[in-house]
Amino acid sequence: MKAKQAGQRKKAKRAKKPLTPLDQLRSVCLALPEAHEVEAWGEPTFRIRNKLFAMYASEGTHHTDGRPSVWVKSTAVNQDLLIRERPDRFFSPPYVGPSGWVGIYLDKRPSWKEVAEIIRDGYNLIAPRRRAAR
Repeated sequence: MKAKQAGQRKKAKRAKKPLTPLDQLRSVCLALPEAHEVEAWGEPTFRIRNKLFAMYASEGTHHTDGRPSVWVKSTAVNQDLLIRERPDRFFSPPYVGPSGWVGIYLDKRPSWKEVAEIIRDGYNLIAPRRRAAR
């Protein structure tokens, strides 16, 4: 009996390390059909075929105010709605913000369900119609 309890304690100590925001982002993006990762500008980007639908921006880059984030293809209308609703979570990213992309801060416990939904929307904006319909 004691050996069983000791084994359970060892398992508890070896609990999996929590996923980083980038690990979680990869899991969401790469689950989409034909999505793949390409490093560009020193950061991971996520694409279908050769078109970008999401870009990671680490906390170390000068573009993120020291906070990890993802920039996601969006429409100007959705970008505006998200930023107005939650300016603490969403922002207009440099360079691509004027084209409607939306930035999402990935620190401070984001709703990964919401992040995944926004990423799927971005993916569907550039996916071939057959692929997006699925």
